[in-house]
Amino acid sequence: MASAAEQLAANFNLGAFAKAEELKKRLWFTLGALVVYRLLTYIPLPGIDPVALAQFFQRNTGGVLDMFNMFSGGALQRMSIVALNIMPYITASIIMQLLTSMSPTLAEWKKEGEVGRKKINQYTRYGTVLLTAVQGYGLAIALESQNVVIDPGLFFRLTTIITLVGGTIFLMWLGEQITQRGVGNGISLIIYAGIVASLPVAIGQALSLGEQGLISPATILLILLGALALIYGIVFVERAQRRVTVQYPKRQMGNRMFQGDTSHLPMKLNTSGVIPPIFASSLILMPVTVAGFSAQGGPEWLTAITALIGRGQPLYLLLYTAGIVFFAFFYTAVVFNPEETADNLKKYGGFIPGIRPGKRTAEYLDYVLTRLTAVGAIYLAIVCIIPEILTGRLGIPFALGGTSLLIVVSVTMDTVGQIHSHLLAHQYEGLIKKSKLRGRRR
Repeated sequence: MASAAEQLAANFNLGAFAKAEELKKRLWFTLGALVVYRLLTYIPLPGIDPVALAQFFQRNTGGVLDMFNMFSGGALQRMSIVALNIMPYITASIIMQLLTSMSPTLAEWKKEGEVGRKKINQYTRYGTVLLTAVQGYGLAIALESQNVVIDPGLFFRLTTIITLVGGTIFLMWLGEQITQRGVGNGISLIIYAGIVASLPVAIGQALSLGEQGLISPATILLILLGALALIYGIVFVERAQRRVTVQYPKRQMGNRMFQGDTSHLPMKLNTSGVIPPIFASSLILMPVTVAGFSAQGGPEWLTAITALIGRGQPLYLLLYTAGIVFFAFFYTAVVFNPEETADNLKKYGGFIPGIRPGKRTAEYLDYVLTRLTAVGAIYLAIVCIIPEILTGRLGIPFALGGTSLLIVVSVTMDTVGQIHSHLLAHQYEGLIKKSKLRGRRR
């Protein structure tokens, strides 16, 4: 089965694209919103000493700070007004989804459709403000402990919290606008833009390490070949499906008899997509980042913890792997409900050959989904952890790691698929208009 990118390449027509005015407007809006986001990453927080901040990051290169800085598109290193990026919103979304599965009230809201979704989104925004305020206060304390603040005190902490809350809320709103008025998922595209902006710098740093003799040319070549193989593997797995055969019997509607039909229920190998690495990162990175800021000059126990959860350390890799596996199963359970799918098949007369409709069908789908999710979770862990170990030992910038490549490739495939859908919708609209004009002429 051809992917959306292959279908788009095969059916791409410059004339059709030029006539798709709404698609062009959406693309321009998405591009403009991402440019605004990139400009915000260069506006610094008030009261920060840029020289002292640059010296701090030079002393702490190669750690977990680099990973968070990569996700923020360099905003953390410049300590901009969007230094926390969109991570508090993602964390609040995780908490709300967990509460939805535990609270009967929130579960009822979820079943109410658009009205319930608006209520849940509103509480997610409240949680984002609260989390950003708490993380902003911790970041302000950490900055003061590193002597990178010109005038430390209560006023600096208040301005930092207010500024960071405003920056994160604006990014949250900007992501929602991209989703509604642009192309692609706005939150994912914001993270995507930050990673893509860091890639040229990361490649330049890797090449400079080769010039300095710290990495051999053969190692650099192997890394590039490994990155290409990783991209190919990501595309292959993201397109992989388990097709469950569904049989529809003969049925009569009015005076017409419809023959039985055979279809399939596509179940992706990686149903959760790029969500587990992002969720796991958002839960781990911010506490680790604040701890990294506060470790120097702080108590010995904080320094010891920071060393244990440093980049490439066993405890950090264990926590990251556990987070990826957990969210792979959790998010899959959120987006795919075997019982609901089985009820829908039974409602329309469909059944899986050899499986009774109803409860047995739900059990079978749950069995297949569990096995697929287990394989998908292992795939995500390998893609994110193995390159992290290699790049950590070789000292290569994190933007060339597996997590960043996974996000870039997955978001690109999703965005290309939506562009293809918009082009198809435009072509169908054109066909409908032509048929109406011909009918009027007749």
